[in-house]
Amino acid sequence: MKNLGNLMKQAQEMQTKMQEMQDKLAEVEISGRAGGGMVTVTMNGKSEVRNVKIDPSLYNSEDAEVVEDLIVAAFNDARAKAETHMQEKMAGVTGGLNLPPGMKLPF
Repeated sequence: MKNLGNLMKQAQEMQTKMQEMQDKLAEVEISGRAGGGMVTVTMNGKSEVRNVKIDPSLYNSEDAEVVEDLIVAAFNDARAKAETHMQEKMAGVTGGLNLPPGMKLPF
């Protein structure tokens, strides 16, 4: 029974560390770029968009579809970077615990 108590204590510590990590992710800013930096999307570690910058030369573009595609590409770039950042931080919290594919913490 002592091992069960230790396991519960470790689970609580991990949960506390995960909450702290999630709080820190809200403060991290990650930028994604597209079109050679003509469009930049900045988001936090929780994939919440904080800012979008569009090079003024694109405002004169006749092809709005290109600008829209660049915004989507910049967003996807930022989201991928945020996901990588989160996975790196999560590995530190879980102590390298290998979770099955598709399984994410917190449950």
